[in-house]
Amino acid sequence: MAKIDYLKQLKHLYGPSAKKVEIIEVPQMNFLMIDGKGDPNTSLAFKDAVELLFSLSYILKFMIKKSEMALDYGVLPLQALWWSDDISAFCTGNKDAWKWTVMIMQPEFITPAMVEEAKIEVQRKKKLASLSPLRFETFNEGKAAQTLHIGPFSEEGPTIKKVHSFIENSSSQRIGKHHEIYLSDIRRAAPEKWKTIVRQPMS
Repeated sequence: MAKIDYLKQLKHLYGPSAKKVEIIEVPQMNFLMIDGKGDPNTSLAFKDAVELLFSLSYILKFMIKKSEMALDYGVLPLQALWWSDDISAFCTGNKDAWKWTVMIMQPEFITPAMVEEAKIEVQRKKKLASLSPLRFETFNEGKAAQTLHIGPFSEEGPTIKKVHSFIENSSSQRIGKHHEIYLSDIRRAAPEKWKTIVRQPMS
């Protein structure tokens, strides 16, 4: 059975250095996505969204593995876009005002029909009332600056500032939403070892 390692294939997207900020060109890719609002540390909607994304992603993985394609691949890391109508919410720590889109990239051979089939399966297994918040959508981020943050999320501030300063010093501007990619399983790894890609689209 053939196996695809997307983290290796897409190392320029998922393997940045923690020592420097790099400019990358992010291609158009397909994602399972769920939008929401509120403090990710206390929001039940955030917790449920993450669980749903991983459940669907694993069902899709095993569908492909058992299909005629007979391909195996690792489920990609959780990602999130963050923003707020009032930018000061990030400075004041008012996390209840934060808005987010949590998402997981899907291989190019995953189709909308497969996603619909997987949704039926996850609804049967988890007996969910509705999967309406979830969508399967193309995301084209384009040019971005990114680096790797090692440590707890609460200490990301200097890393984010470093990315923003890099963009400004490159005579560019920030566009789009603050983007994070979570490479560590925070249930198992110690907070000081958490690895998070901090990415910011730029002009």
